[in-house]
Amino acid sequence: MSVPANSLAYPCPISMKMYKEQRQRLGESLHRAFPEGGHAAVLQAASEVPINSTDCNYLFVQESYYYYLFGTELPEAYGAVLADGTGIVFIARLPAEYATWMGPLPTPEGVKAQLAMDEVHYVDEMEKVLKAHGVHTAEVMHGTNSDSGLHTLQAKLPEGSSLTQSTSFLFNTLTAQRGYKTAMEAEVLKYVCKVSSDAHVTVMRMAKPGMSQHHLESTFLHEVYYKGGCRRVSYTCICATGHHGATLHYPDNNALIENGSMALLDMGGNYRGYAADITCSFPVNGKFTEAQKIIYNAVLDAHDKVMRAMKPGVQWVDMHLLAIRTICTHLIAAGLLKGDLDVMMKKEIMQYFQPHGLGHLIGMDVHDVGGYMEGYPERPTKKDCCRLRTARPVEEGMYMTIEPGCYFNAALLAMAKQNSEVVEHLNLEKIEEFADFGGVRIESDVLVTKDGVVNYTVVPRTVEEIERTMAGAEFSKDIEVYHN
Repeated sequence: MSVPANSLAYPCPISMKMYKEQRQRLGESLHRAFPEGGHAAVLQAASEVPINSTDCNYLFVQESYYYYLFGTELPEAYGAVLADGTGIVFIARLPAEYATWMGPLPTPEGVKAQLAMDEVHYVDEMEKVLKAHGVHTAEVMHGTNSDSGLHTLQAKLPEGSSLTQSTSFLFNTLTAQRGYKTAMEAEVLKYVCKVSSDAHVTVMRMAKPGMSQHHLESTFLHEVYYKGGCRRVSYTCICATGHHGATLHYPDNNALIENGSMALLDMGGNYRGYAADITCSFPVNGKFTEAQKIIYNAVLDAHDKVMRAMKPGVQWVDMHLLAIRTICTHLIAAGLLKGDLDVMMKKEIMQYFQPHGLGHLIGMDVHDVGGYMEGYPERPTKKDCCRLRTARPVEEGMYMTIEPGCYFNAALLAMAKQNSEVVEHLNLEKIEEFADFGGVRIESDVLVTKDGVVNYTVVPRTVEEIERTMAGAEFSKDIEVYHN
């Protein structure tokens, strides 16, 4: 999917065929599960959320499962998928006076044309319409996101509905389906990743000592929206510099950018519900010190080794262990750690330098659904692996982030010093030299193919690429394809 030149209003049109294909996949699952018929998947759209007690609302965010199937940001709506793949949207019947503030009100005819939907009706017609299609049971969402611990939005049928509600089918089926991206979804994800990559490069070029971190965030927000049509980002931008880079979800983005410090920028645009999640780390003055090179190259080596090893059939836990083992090897070579590599891995020392997992599934949600599902491996218990967002084997069609990191976090290092099994491997004098270093994270978004991965993230990665780009040289790089 190419980015049309000089097109700001709709820079990346999405074919409604993509959502139709996703409804058809769900319909096939319905047919297999209920060959006798009479069952339909019924989902509810999100509602607008007011800000405190005012008459203003937060920027609307559609419920992800609903958006995935119906491709619309209309709030207060419902959608149904029948076993033959037929899609039906039900919209709110709004009072005519709402048009004064909202403009032309949505109508079934207009929404049907906009969404290329099979049928569109009003919500108060839902039971009549579904029964006319022979539906007697509404399969509704009911489950908990294993990543966030939050419950899905369970459709509440209109009061007095005689349809039977069942919660045993839809959550597991649709969650599993979302884990495997279609070719059309992959094109949208490629687009939002390219838009976000370009914005990262722009921020990298403009970053200077003496600026504020908020200048970096605001530039990224402008770039992905103005050039890429991303009205939202996938999460609050992390624009950490200096010691703030050791705070994994640094929230403030308001500190002075000091000369000689490292920047860790974790930012991703969101286009029509599809997420990007990219982290770049670089020296704010455009030139790596030797100490910065040591940590950066350790993380880059881990990132690249995983890229070269990833393919269907490998275990995600093994990829994580490969990454932290690689970083540990570099820390030993640099004199920050001392002792035998295998002993240190057995003692799970890297939990104090990379406390998070290697990456996560990504798609409609930045931490996408499907991490820990029934029938898949449970969360590891080892302390250097227990924060992995999934332990599944890697499969073709998955879309994932690869994001190793190395941090000098004061709280973690204080805990490490209190552990007699660990402290003997720490070169405390050398580690003290990195007290204000912060951290390095390198994060890319990749699609798993039949024999490797495609890295949709196109940003400077090597020390040389970063220094040249920040010095003003043109940056040009193709999407990297890894065959294993």
